[in-house]
Amino acid sequence: MPLVQVVLVLVVVGVLLWLVDRFIPMASSIKSILNAVVTIAVVLWLLNVFGLMHYLTNIHVGKP
Repeated sequence: MPLVQVVLVLVVVGVLLWLVDRFIPMASSIKSILNAVVTIAVVLWLLNVFGLMHYLTNIHVGKP
């Protein structure tokens, strides 16, 4: 995926999230949860786009 397309998707997601935060009335706790979910989803998407998600699947916690 070209870098320009990645930046464009990030800008669109950011603007949409800002519009939702700004113009849709909701409780601040719900806004915080929405922002966290969108941020986590974008970070996971970026890891997948740059091919780093594969390395996260090899991490094991605890005894094998």
